[in-house]
Amino acid sequence: MPTTDRAPVLYLSHGAPPLADDKRWTAELAAWSADLPRPEAVLMVSAHWEQAPISVSATSGDVPLTYDFWGFPQRYYDVTYDAPGAPALARSVARLLEPAGETLHQDPSRGLDHGAYVPLVEMFPEADVPVLQLSMPTLDPQRLFELGRRLAPLRDENVLVVGSGFTTHNLRWFDPSGGPDVAPPTPSSEFDQWAAEAVGSGDVDAVLDFLAKAPAPHEAHPRTEHWAPLYVALGAASVNGDVTGTSVIDGFWYGLSKRSWQFA
Repeated sequence: MPTTDRAPVLYLSHGAPPLADDKRWTAELAAWSADLPRPEAVLMVSAHWEQAPISVSATSGDVPLTYDFWGFPQRYYDVTYDAPGAPALARSVARLLEPAGETLHQDPSRGLDHGAYVPLVEMFPEADVPVLQLSMPTLDPQRLFELGRRLAPLRDENVLVVGSGFTTHNLRWFDPSGGPDVAPPTPSSEFDQWAAEAVGSGDVDAVLDFLAKAPAPHEAHPRTEHWAPLYVALGAASVNGDVTGTSVIDGFWYGLSKRSWQFA
């Protein structure tokens, strides 16, 4: 049922499966979720699912997770997250896309990928909130922003829309030998500072045009899929063209910016 207050929108840096071993980051995610109003459902847009036409994951709640990573210890493949399915949310998404001439497809075999379940395990550990994952049908900034705008009415149904990516994502910088607190490369720290200012000031145009506006954009994002979920979040958060974002988590993890925002 619709609520009187709109649900917030999140963009978070989701880490990799070893995020579960980082006590500080897991505590930050848990504290963040504790301050959120309890949602009726979560709609996740992860960097790790690009599919056109636009699709949603399984809605039955009994489909295994998608372990879309390689070379990790077995314990990371033993993680489960049996959140309820969200068929009503899938119907709502389909209804919102229909006026734009888009037909929502469903992949009944698609479980949540690590961009979705890794942060959810920390934020909603009881796995008692229905979750639906939505694919990114493109990496085009304006199209994803408009997709987010079409999804914005879900907030009035107390649906938490979450874009899950990474504020900087260049795996050439990732060096486990240095530990998670290693000093970030200069391009990572410069991009992080720019992002904090651009998102914090609501400069949507700059964020969408980051390849031209941000420092070292091609180093921070050799490919843009981890930045792209932010476009959806900004669209869903846009109210009369205004976006108010608050940086909730900052700092770096193996040189990558884990900055994450909440939008009112």
